[in-house]
Amino acid sequence: MTAAVLGVMGGSGVYDLPGLEDIREEAIGSPWGEPSDSLRIGRIGATKVVFLARHGRGHRLSPSGINYRANIDVMKRAGVTDLVSISACGSFRSELHPGLFVLVDQLVDRTHGRESSFFGNGCVAHVPFAHPVGPALQARIAAAAAAEDLPIHRGGTYVCMEGPQFSSFAESRTYKGLGYDVIGMTNMPEAKLAREAEITFATIAMVTDFDCWHPGHADVDVASVVAVARANADKAARLVSRIARDFPAEREECPAGSHRALDGAIMTAPSHRDPELLAKLDAVAGRVLAA
Repeated sequence: MTAAVLGVMGGSGVYDLPGLEDIREEAIGSPWGEPSDSLRIGRIGATKVVFLARHGRGHRLSPSGINYRANIDVMKRAGVTDLVSISACGSFRSELHPGLFVLVDQLVDRTHGRESSFFGNGCVAHVPFAHPVGPALQARIAAAAAAEDLPIHRGGTYVCMEGPQFSSFAESRTYKGLGYDVIGMTNMPEAKLAREAEITFATIAMVTDFDCWHPGHADVDVASVVAVARANADKAARLVSRIARDFPAEREECPAGSHRALDGAIMTAPSHRDPELLAKLDAVAGRVLAA
């Protein structure tokens, strides 16, 4: 069996992981370029935990400037089996108020210009993505929140916009009208790449604002986002710590199939595969390419 390793992707306001012990920093190289930061590898309880600040410490990277492929690749190289993404988001529903954690189960990609796959010409692959969030991992997050008495909302759709500008009023009204629940700038293509790397993915979406549709609230700005993110940092750390302390020693099978997402996914015949691309896929797809 494969040992379970919990990865944590820290978003806006989450640049470190309090409670991580026996820490070592490791700068793992990736054939896909430079990741956002070095990895902070340690343990919480008996669980190995790998933390990466998505925007880099000091928040030096914009949502569009993040090398998502390198980030997921180095997580895979560090042995991560399950990835929890902590992400600031705006809300399209009055009951999803600032400060609340939302465990979304669906994602909509409205980004453009970002590299969204490890595969391409020379090695074509199509992974299933109907259910982008791992149900068992999400259930563990929900159980941890209940144990820590942290209010959460389970379920919903996260729409990922390109940014870095916040939504226009027309965009905000459109997304709300389409039935989306929250909006952010970073969970895509992160979740797609995690699926290709056979890493189970789940999001803790931290509501920081009401975007700009709500007539009773001011339009979103950086000050409001940062204020809520900082106020919630301790709660996010408590939640992740509890998830890790209760995490299984061995990797669980994912009901959404993320643990074997590459089974049957590669279309390109072995004789037509690009050796240079295959070399870059050694960590992400080594399990199936070596077969």
